[in-house]
Amino acid sequence: MDPLSLTASIIAVLQLSTKVLEYLNDVKDASKDRTQCALETSNLYNLLFNLRAQVEEGDATKEWYTALRALAVENGPLDQFKEALETLQARMTDGGRLKKAGDILMWKFKKEEMVSILGRIERLKTLVEIALQRDHFKLSRAIKTDTEAIKSDLDSVRTRGDNAEHRRLLQWISSTDYPAQQSDIIKRRQEGTGQWFLAAPQVARWLSEPQATLFCSGIPGAGKTILAAIAIDHLFDHLLKSMQSSSHGVAYVYCNYKAREEQDTSQMLAAILKQLVQARPSLVGPVELLHKQHADRGTRPSPDEVFSALRDVLARYSTVYIVIDALDECQDSDGTRRQFLTKLRDLQVGRDVRLMATSRFIPEIVDWFNQALKLEVQASKEDVKRFVAGQICRLPKCIQRNSALQEIVQEKIVEAVDGMFLLARLHTDSLLDKRTVKDVKSTLAKLSKGSAALDHAYKEAIQRIEGQLSGDYELAKKVLSWITYAKRPLTTTEMCCALAVEPDEADLDTENIPDVEDLLSVCAGLVVVDQESAVIRLVHYTTQEYFDRIRDAWDPGAQLYIASTCLTYLSLSIFKTGSCSSNQEFEERLQESQFLDYAAKHWGEHAVTVEDQICELACSFLSHKELVSCAAQVLSRPKYTYQGYSQAYPKDSTGLHLTARFGLPIVLEALLLNQVRETALVLERRDSYGQTLLYLAAGHGHQRMVKLLLDKGADVNAQGGRYGNALHAASVRGHETIVKLLLEAGADVNAQSGRYGNDNALQAASYEGHETI
Repeated sequence: MDPLSLTASIIAVLQLSTKVLEYLNDVKDASKDRTQCALETSNLYNLLFNLRAQVEEGDATKEWYTALRALAVENGPLDQFKEALETLQARMTDGGRLKKAGDILMWKFKKEEMVSILGRIERLKTLVEIALQRDHFKLSRAIKTDTEAIKSDLDSVRTRGDNAEHRRLLQWISSTDYPAQQSDIIKRRQEGTGQWFLAAPQVARWLSEPQATLFCSGIPGAGKTILAAIAIDHLFDHLLKSMQSSSHGVAYVYCNYKAREEQDTSQMLAAILKQLVQARPSLVGPVELLHKQHADRGTRPSPDEVFSALRDVLARYSTVYIVIDALDECQDSDGTRRQFLTKLRDLQVGRDVRLMATSRFIPEIVDWFNQALKLEVQASKEDVKRFVAGQICRLPKCIQRNSALQEIVQEKIVEAVDGMFLLARLHTDSLLDKRTVKDVKSTLAKLSKGSAALDHAYKEAIQRIEGQLSGDYELAKKVLSWITYAKRPLTTTEMCCALAVEPDEADLDTENIPDVEDLLSVCAGLVVVDQESAVIRLVHYTTQEYFDRIRDAWDPGAQLYIASTCLTYLSLSIFKTGSCSSNQEFEERLQESQFLDYAAKHWGEHAVTVEDQICELACSFLSHKELVSCAAQVLSRPKYTYQGYSQAYPKDSTGLHLTARFGLPIVLEALLLNQVRETALVLERRDSYGQTLLYLAAGHGHQRMVKLLLDKGADVNAQGGRYGNALHAASVRGHETIVKLLLEAGADVNAQSGRYGNDNALQAASYEGHETI
């Protein structure tokens, strides 16, 4: 490399640094990440400027200059810094281009990304500082050490990290995006809160002691999730400020009562594995191996297989912190929580894995952590006061203009909440419609306290909703009903599409789609939107519990409305072309019709509660072959994609098959009325997977449907389907009552077939651990 080439490389980086520094100074964000990034980039700019002067004045024949050239080799330290700058520029300016004059630059980086970017900056800064000492031996040694340290990760970033195949692998192992949730949660933190937690001696011990476990319990609404996010944020801040980013790992799971079916042991372990591999792309090998073993067969790794892969990745880290929030929201009816905790404890054996968990006071969870460091979570008075002070800008002008009244608001709410952040939020929201000082003081005087305070605050919120204009009240009821009855979290797009559906209309009118801000404004603070994940949800788990108690009385027609909406949407004219013939066509359909995934997968779960009322609409949908084909394809959509995945669904699936799949005996009877002479043939009709109606009903645990089909003469020993027959399917999935029904109807207990080779139902039940069966 000639002197001009080295100088040109430095100048190119200096020019890009200047541009990025302009963006960093203009960005609308006061975050510590942005400030630190600007500071480090500026420091490195000054060092590089000095280095450029020495290079231009130096002698290219000298050994120092020869050593210096290694900074500018392809994929070397200068290239690494340039790549980091380009990433910063692209993310802040939409690919390096300002969209329009006047557009505001936004900070869109997660902590995990900043660890990588600042790590590259720090490495080059260290090398340039050494270069300026003009000691060519020391410089050569430092560059060689740095090159060896980053080579494997650099190769991986080049060949995998920026590669669609690498992203596809990580999406395959886990579709969860907990970093997006982390960003959403930490944005809601009031600046300065949580310092008592970080200063606690238990936290200090957890951060410093190998294999330490910290258990943080607290009452509902105490702020456990925010503190988990603060802990995670603190860990990444620590890595950003140290040179340990490559040897120390951070991973976390946010348990969610709405996502229980998607949070089994395998998937939670896989989410941890995904995060650790994302941080160090060179460690993707164990994930690649699992993909080779399962992807082509359409199977998923078992908990033990994911555990083994995770253990292999952990071996490449010196220390890993794992944070699990809201363990009480992780289902335990099937043993998931116990199995997951056991696996986490096993990961600590022989490795420096430091575990932190939060939960309500659930006896079995508390007992599990009896040997752990313990810290009770309770919102401090100082934190609550800071939180309320931060909400003043949302409150009516009579409060904003009166500093004395602001002090009263803060004092009264702090006094009332007794350590519950959630109650502070609800009490603050109760002031939103108070327009005079008298009204404000009157409301403050009546703030609920004690154990019943939450219910009272929710009741008052409902009263505010009911006191709105009739259109706003009806909209709020629909929004709250959708969220509380939904079988999984809904995005804002899904919610708005659902609300736009009109009865008896064959097309979705885009002019009927509501604005998200309006949905929030009519719900009296009970509904929030997570910006990163675009999920619309209730403000807290306790809000769901409250609505579980009152929703049948408050909105008795909710399930009928939801089921009708799903069926009306599935019957839209755009779906009458049937299923899609390629992955691309299928993905375009899902992108253009974003409520289709939810409606196809969950309509039957809503319909089962109002089956007699929804029967006519359901029959209309189920009698249309193309509509059924469209829905069946979406219903079979896997969590990960692969070549031809969209065609892996049961062809020849009929409306009767969907009825059996969801367990709708009233609808089945109505459909059979039109085929009374062919009932025997219909009962034995198979889809392309060989699944009969009885097989589907048994495998999915629908007792009433199984009994109806048996009474109508369905062949209890009919062969077909992934597991071979109905008894085998029910045994594998642990449906004890259905196994009894099938045996009483003459099912052959020794029939051999299905997924487990030439095994029988007893062996399948044993393999899956269903002891009673």
